[in-house]
Amino acid sequence: MEQFYTIQGEGAFQGTPAYFVRIAGCDVGCVWCDVKDSWNAEDHPIVAVDEMVSLARQSGGQIVVVTGGEPAMYDLAYLTEQIHREGLRTHIETSGAYPLSGEWDWVCLSPKKFKQPVEDIFPQADELKIVVYNQTDFKWAEDHAREVSATCKLYLQPEWSVEKKVLPKIIEYAKANPKWRISLQVHKYMDIP
Repeated sequence: MEQFYTIQGEGAFQGTPAYFVRIAGCDVGCVWCDVKDSWNAEDHPIVAVDEMVSLARQSGGQIVVVTGGEPAMYDLAYLTEQIHREGLRTHIETSGAYPLSGEWDWVCLSPKKFKQPVEDIFPQADELKIVVYNQTDFKWAEDHAREVSATCKLYLQPEWSVEKKVLPKIIEYAKANPKWRISLQVHKYMDIP
């Protein structure tokens, strides 16, 4: 769908320069998705993997974040192989609705209620990021936190459209449950893609 060099705005690598490759196609259907334009892959041109990797290398960044849509819908083995060949790190942001392919240096799992994650994704997650829209999402977060490894970083992130309402609840929840960290979409505060 698009690719660009920017600052990672969320999670464990927040504030880090990163080259983003947003792959079109998603059947998860989050009602609050901020990139619904990514859902239909046919709306976007096909771009060769080698071209994507060349642009990532030219950006000067050290991390390539593959996101979507839902990137795990596709076989990403060749893409990650070529990114690694350039000496760059591979990160993926996925709902976990599909099994992972490829070799990943960092896996951000952000499961959604609209389509359950596959079981084998949990031990692969380096970071569990739960988007909080309402009070029931805290139980959803705890249910998934029990599935990931003990070294997986745990994040609660307010859904942007209700951020003012849910952020105080997230703050209180994190204070009462200090295994959780707070992730904010700082790129939106800074008005960068």
